[in-house]
Amino acid sequence: MTAPVATPSALPAAPSPTYAWYTVFVLTICYTLAFIDRQILGLMIGPIKAEFAISDTQVGLLGGFAFSVFYSIVSLPLGRLVDRVGRWRIIGLGVLFWSVMTMTCAVARGYPGLFLARMGVGVGEATLAPAAVSAISDSFPNDKLGSAMSVYGIGIYLGSGLALLLGGAVVASLAQTPLVTLPLFGDVASWRVIFLVVGLPGVIVGLWVLTLREPPRRKAILTQEGALAVLTIRQVIAEIGMRRGAVAGIAIGLMFQAIALYAYMLWSPEMLRRSFGWSAQSTGLVMGAIVLIGGTAGMLTGGRLSDRGLRSGHRDAALWVATVSSVVGFLVFATLLSALGSANATAGILFVGVFLLAMPAGSCYAAAQMVLPNQVRGQAMALILLVANFGGLTLGPLLPALLNDYLFVSDAALGRSLAITLALTTLSAAVVFDTARRPYRRHHHELNA
Repeated sequence: MTAPVATPSALPAAPSPTYAWYTVFVLTICYTLAFIDRQILGLMIGPIKAEFAISDTQVGLLGGFAFSVFYSIVSLPLGRLVDRVGRWRIIGLGVLFWSVMTMTCAVARGYPGLFLARMGVGVGEATLAPAAVSAISDSFPNDKLGSAMSVYGIGIYLGSGLALLLGGAVVASLAQTPLVTLPLFGDVASWRVIFLVVGLPGVIVGLWVLTLREPPRRKAILTQEGALAVLTIRQVIAEIGMRRGAVAGIAIGLMFQAIALYAYMLWSPEMLRRSFGWSAQSTGLVMGAIVLIGGTAGMLTGGRLSDRGLRSGHRDAALWVATVSSVVGFLVFATLLSALGSANATAGILFVGVFLLAMPAGSCYAAAQMVLPNQVRGQAMALILLVANFGGLTLGPLLPALLNDYLFVSDAALGRSLAITLALTTLSAAVVFDTARRPYRRHHHELNA
């Protein structure tokens, strides 16, 4: 049996608003770099397939399973560390590690080597989300937490958009030079240089993170003497189990949302190239702008709506936002099947679609923190991310590839494969988010009454 949760009068003071937003700024940069490293692969499918003679399914495994397997496995022990030790040390070392592993992709001599390097990127990136979400939760009051999480979450779309914008330009310029001579490396294929370029800034940012001040832990379980309680694994499981309806709903809903998002991110650029014959540079410019503007706007809109709903007394506002945006997303992606003959219509649907895909994530991260005591947040977030990312990162890149290779058996059918994946997964997300709203309201009241 654990001690009662700290009452508001016992809570330590949060950091100043200025410093709280400064930490969000730094963490957003980290998240941006993470998604640049994660998504740059999408613009190099062609040269990687050509050099290693692999199929779309193998590309899907490289973009998903290779990253997600260790990302998911190490997230649970990292979540326990987040709840017990300094969060900035965990993040800083993680950023350094994944940046080095990204650069290691440049020297992979075959598909197995590239697969292992992508696993290493996943290990490093597993440090970021549980620690960042926990630290942000201790830095803001509940009615500003959705907005803060959404600003952090725009790193997904800043990173993915920049990967497309910059990557497209770099791929186009390097295409004129199949081989590039580098000091220490000698002659290397031009696509390999991109991994070196995008990995290097993370080394600097990782050191920057180590300079941040740790926020005090708030809404924590206390001992009878008023000190922070150290929970056993059994006690942590019990605390999460008492809130299983809300936690499971958020985790599974985010899993379906992540399947749609990662399918979209990896395969949309390739779909435009195959369907309309666009160059890598044109695809990067269009998709980069779509993801950067549409995704950022959707993430910020979702956070603002969630905070506004919470201030109006709607405890389940975050899950309501997630439900509605997923329903509309299903309707939008279902129309993609009939729009594939027009490049302009397809691009318009992709813009609206990424806006809607972006809306649930930040608000749902915030929602999960609002129903959990402090010493459980990192581990619960790791569990949520285990479900969401293992499912999303594995199935998102893989499902369109499987449909393409084994159902339609045509490279030209990628648009249909992607549209089916996006429509079915957003509909599934809507059902799960809506089901979780009732238990979530009860758990939110218990912790925040």
